[in-house]
Amino acid sequence: MAMDRRVFLKGAIATSVATMLPINWVFAANRPEGFEPLDVSSLTWDQAQDLPSYFKVLNTNPLNAFPAEHMLDPVTTPADVAFIRWNGKLPDFANIDVDKWTFTVDGESAKQTKTYTIAELKKKFKTHTLQLTLECGGNSRSEFYPNTKGNQWSNSAVFCAEWTGVLVKDVLEDCGVKDDAVYTGHHGVDMHLSGKGPAISRGVPIEAALNDNALIAWAMNGEPIPYMHGYPLRIVYGGRPGSVSHKSTTGMSIRNKIHDGPKMGAPAYQVPNYPVAPGEKVDNKDFKIIEEMIVKSLITHPQTGTEFKSGKTINLRGHAWAGLRDVERVDVSYDYGATWHKAKLTRPVNQTAWQQWQIDLDLPQAGYYELWARATDEAGLTQPVVQPQWNPKGYLFNGCHRIAVRVV
Repeated sequence: MAMDRRVFLKGAIATSVATMLPINWVFAANRPEGFEPLDVSSLTWDQAQDLPSYFKVLNTNPLNAFPAEHMLDPVTTPADVAFIRWNGKLPDFANIDVDKWTFTVDGESAKQTKTYTIAELKKKFKTHTLQLTLECGGNSRSEFYPNTKGNQWSNSAVFCAEWTGVLVKDVLEDCGVKDDAVYTGHHGVDMHLSGKGPAISRGVPIEAALNDNALIAWAMNGEPIPYMHGYPLRIVYGGRPGSVSHKSTTGMSIRNKIHDGPKMGAPAYQVPNYPVAPGEKVDNKDFKIIEEMIVKSLITHPQTGTEFKSGKTINLRGHAWAGLRDVERVDVSYDYGATWHKAKLTRPVNQTAWQQWQIDLDLPQAGYYELWARATDEAGLTQPVVQPQWNPKGYLFNGCHRIAVRVV
């Protein structure tokens, strides 16, 4: 019986034999005695059962899962801790022929319909590598009260990986964009759970497609995109709802109207266009599309629940991001917002990459503390310390992130 690639990878890792790995392990001969290779099995996870125990699985059909918040500590998120969000059936990854995979640009407002193989994309257009923050529109949904329907994400349905591909705008301009263009529509192979039609097909305003540093990417963190993150080709928009970063993409339409694909209609990925009371019902005609994400921060170190010895300085750190804007400052509090302390903040390596912050804290006495983080963007918008504006679908929660520690 032939051994499938996923089992082969796991077997190779278990035996730690360099020649068995299905990749070129550069300088493997120089590794120290007893040194184990990194686990690359995440490249070919193709079912919920493949996920490590540190993932919390919200659903298996469709598959949605997230890691513990402290596991997002690295500046560049490893693929094996990035949240996983599918809307429909998982593609048959094992039978994808990457050499025959194509990406088609069409639509009413495309001057020409063109189809590209991945090899043609690489040859015809300049390659770019960018760090882009992807956040589910429902990240932190579990924090809303009253609760709303939908996947009850914690605060870790967000990550910032390094993506390699070609600019969306370069490909669209190669096809030609008519003056009446309004929106894009994104397409892929993920089918509705019923097996009838696509599970999702969202898009962005044409201005975003022609101005954002968005990619049609074939690599994540220098490797082929893992199955769970959209192999073999993914549209990647930083700073916008993660749902527009279509996985296993087969093309993009240039539309002369707001795209009308699945999950574009209200209330999906939309919020009320006026303030509503918690729990209030809203008519579908009173929703507006979420097109940009908002200012937010995450504490990734220490892990919540950690104990420290009295007199020990605590290094608090994490990430902050603000959709298409930069973050200007991050402040932290250990006394429920009575006082705030400014953290050191890095600049983003490119637009829509998240930023790192850190601060050393000396907590005044033994006992229990909540540590809060609050980011402010370049427009002066700040995270609220309490629940932000409630909405029926639980989108865009950006209240201060909080962790608990004890000094003993």
